[in-house]
Amino acid sequence: MKRIVLLLVMLGFTTVNAQETQNDTIKHWKSKGNASLLFNQSNFSNWAAGGENNLSGNVGINYDLNYKKDDWTWDNKLMASYGLVKTNNSPFEKKTDDRLEFNSILGKKATGQWSYSAFLNFRTQFTKGYIYGTDENGQEIRTENTDFMSPGYLTFGPGMLWTKDQNLKINLAPATSKLTFVNKDYTSAPDYVNGSYFGVDANKSMRYELGFYSSVYYKLNIMANVSAENILNLYSNYLEDPQNVDVDYTLNIVMKINKYLSTNFAFQAIYDDNAFRGLQTRQVFGLGVNYGF
Repeated sequence: MKRIVLLLVMLGFTTVNAQETQNDTIKHWKSKGNASLLFNQSNFSNWAAGGENNLSGNVGINYDLNYKKDDWTWDNKLMASYGLVKTNNSPFEKKTDDRLEFNSILGKKATGQWSYSAFLNFRTQFTKGYIYGTDENGQEIRTENTDFMSPGYLTFGPGMLWTKDQNLKINLAPATSKLTFVNKDYTSAPDYVNGSYFGVDANKSMRYELGFYSSVYYKLNIMANVSAENILNLYSNYLEDPQNVDVDYTLNIVMKINKYLSTNFAFQAIYDDNAFRGLQTRQVFGLGVNYGF
């Protein structure tokens, strides 16, 4: 929770600084953000069809801070979300969402719609993650599996950026470094198998990769008051199994009801065989209270 509060404070500070910059003689910065709060509650009493009482909530932040002057552009995007659900039949509060991601890309115009670029992507989570099961008595138990910066991903490199407008951008980076950070406690267990925890070797806390990275950003207005934001990241590691391409796709749909209310839908799909040999997906849907800044 302290990390979430710190993030909100930092975001507010950044917003104030950006607004102050815009009020100065330099008019090259543009900022735009949205904070949303989603609630869901289900309550049953003598309900013949069955059901489980639950209460859940999700908070999300989507913030852009962009710079443009002459042949230079610098686009920054912060995406953060966190959610919990509490049910009557479980002793644990369980996460429904947990994401912290920052993207930054610097561009210098080359020719036409192409620019030389340098990008950075950082991803992690806020709090501990657990695997749930039952003991010999049928009681629910949990085992800690992840935490803040375990894993944490830092990806960066030079490339070429193609830009149609602020709603359509493609970046290609053929010499990209990717660092995976984990807590060494997870890889130091006596029975740990090399690479079984997000690809990191035994007794290590970091994994390095060099490969080809591409990203696509596409935002469109489906109809009046309905927008869809698509973010696709692809990565191939030259140093090991380059045919196993990591995929990270995010779809954010916002259906505005009025200035403060909207229906929000978020979907993310990840394929990374170092994290899990299969497709990971998350989905969040609900009525949201929104604040734009």
